[in-house]
Amino acid sequence: YIINPSRIPYRFITALLWLRRLPGQPRHIECFDNSNLQGTNPVASCVVFRDGRPSRKEYRHFNIKTVVGADDFASMREIVFRRYTRLMAEGQELPDLVIVDGGKGQLSNAYAVLCELGLEKQVPIVGLAKRLEEIYYPGDPMPYYLSRTGEPLKVVCHIRDEAHRFGITFHRQKRSNDFLRSELKGIAGIGPRTVETLLGHFRTVARIRNASDEELIELIGAARTQRLRKHFASS
Repeated sequence: YIINPSRIPYRFITALLWLRRLPGQPRHIECFDNSNLQGTNPVASCVVFRDGRPSRKEYRHFNIKTVVGADDFASMREIVFRRYTRLMAEGQELPDLVIVDGGKGQLSNAYAVLCELGLEKQVPIVGLAKRLEEIYYPGDPMPYYLSRTGEPLKVVCHIRDEAHRFGITFHRQKRSNDFLRSELKGIAGIGPRTVETLLGHFRTVARIRNASDEELIELIGAARTQRLRKHFASS
């Protein structure tokens, strides 16, 4: 059975009751995923499903602020802390189930944050390891294997894959933007503010190259336009 990406059949939601022995149907599910390339541009994502549907307006990207390099455990602690600290501060609804993309390490770090916030008894959480699709529970060193053809595994894998897709898209966009900025930052007389102004307006270096002098002068002035033209002519 292939899950429609726009909706998880409602019986799949009910099947998750067996997965975690939840007190009620997990109508609000959130999933976290980290993304980085060899430690560069570390970002993370959180996707939200309500009643089997992806609630895309509630999806969130995170730029990792407190972690240097590829430390996925520390990144997971940061984003879970930021997410639920904010929900609590704003009085928003907490999820019925949290899925963490990763095994024991990722789960234990996320669960430690829930304990720090006093949410460990309110917010059920599981980890989903990629290689064998193993389910981990807090405090249990042994994984739990769901039937590969069963509905609960299809649910959690689908939600995990959506978090991964959303995170990778943001990561690629961020890397692309950083590359564009690096192309412009080396131009003498063109400062960071001007770079942001140009990219905010034109989006790509190619469009900046092809812009008319009138457009550029109106946006950044005649002197900077002249510097840009000189740089592009020599590159």
